[in-house]
Amino acid sequence: MLAFVVLILALAQTPAAVPVPSADARIARTHTIIERLFSDDLAPIVGQFNDQMRGALSEAQLRQAVTYVVAQTGAFRSQLSTRTQAGPNATGVIVTCLMEKGTIDVVIVFGQADRISGFSMRPTAPDVPYVLPAYATPASYRESEVTVDAGGWPLSATLTMPTGTGPFPAAVLVHGSGPSDRDETFGPNKPFKDLAVGLASRGIAVLRYEKRTRTYGPRIAPLTDFTINHETVDDAVAAVALVRQTVGIDPARVFVIGHSQGAMMAPRIAARAPQIAGLVLLAAPARTLEQSIVDQSRYLAGLDGTVDAAEQSQIDAMVAMAERIRTVQAGDPPVVAMPFRAPASYFVDLRGYSPPDAAKPLPQRMLVLQGERDYQVTMDDFAVWKRTMAGRTNVTFTSYPALNHLFMSGTGPANPTEYMTPSHISPAVIADIGGWIGR
Repeated sequence: MLAFVVLILALAQTPAAVPVPSADARIARTHTIIERLFSDDLAPIVGQFNDQMRGALSEAQLRQAVTYVVAQTGAFRSQLSTRTQAGPNATGVIVTCLMEKGTIDVVIVFGQADRISGFSMRPTAPDVPYVLPAYATPASYRESEVTVDAGGWPLSATLTMPTGTGPFPAAVLVHGSGPSDRDETFGPNKPFKDLAVGLASRGIAVLRYEKRTRTYGPRIAPLTDFTINHETVDDAVAAVALVRQTVGIDPARVFVIGHSQGAMMAPRIAARAPQIAGLVLLAAPARTLEQSIVDQSRYLAGLDGTVDAAEQSQIDAMVAMAERIRTVQAGDPPVVAMPFRAPASYFVDLRGYSPPDAAKPLPQRMLVLQGERDYQVTMDDFAVWKRTMAGRTNVTFTSYPALNHLFMSGTGPANPTEYMTPSHISPAVIADIGGWIGR
């Protein structure tokens, strides 16, 4: 998908972070599992899966996942450090591994009967606390817990309200792809929290909420009719309705700010909720989901100037996956290929959907923002939006030379490892959004 979590395979979340002593037999077992993982001795690993994991991840799919990660990070070198996290019914062992191009965390979750109940590979996040950006003024806003519910799927949410009586304009934040939390946390960075505190400091209320796929992953996994409406659109529409009914908010000035996949679906959200005053599109895709993944694979493989056999194999796998998505029919088996795992209904629903074309007839004003260093949603996408919306006098376009997919600053060709550097959304982006909403 258009995920900025490009190295991640998340089949089960690590238990709640409660430190426990590391002297555990599971640690030695995990070290052996990782040695087998990167030496293509996978059958003994799959043999330790519980029933749910065996249904979610076959040996062939595990091999494909490892190939995908190695294509991005280079070959495995060594295991560096180990820590554990304990939850009420499971224990996770997290091993930081040195790869040719950086480090990753391999997470093995042991559940009942000491079977493997979860597995993921993800970029190593620096162990640093979140610090408010300089543009946040905590005295100028307050935060409260609310619930967004599209009907049977209640989601925990945070409403950040400016101090004072209002009525204030407001924005609903809509996530990119993947099972994001309300802050759209990636590594040490929390771009949605930056947006919330930055805009609230400028007198704009902000609602952000947990994504449905994060809160209800196990409930969603067996569904055969799941679509992007269930993943994104329905909850965003419910969030808009909630904000419009909130005391202190001007219901005529409620905006949607979508990032990546959230920007892709913002036109559909606005069509479902015509009361929305306007759309802010951050890194708005114009290409199809599957084509973007193929292009990302090619970009990452060529970052070092060469494409080796493993990288070409991964590109070929992405091309084959994209072709399957283009031809999948309702009722077909789920698409299970890194980084996708979704029923056929998901891709059938998106077939023929063009975000710029869907946005063109909408009456709402729009602000389209793009980082020029973004390799996931690129300046080519931005150019398509410009061409499609040409002649619209209420659409504003702005791009930022130094910014990446998270709208954070960097230098040189963008790559996934820079997302692990603690940073904040650029002050210029906060100022541009705040000024446009308040205009």
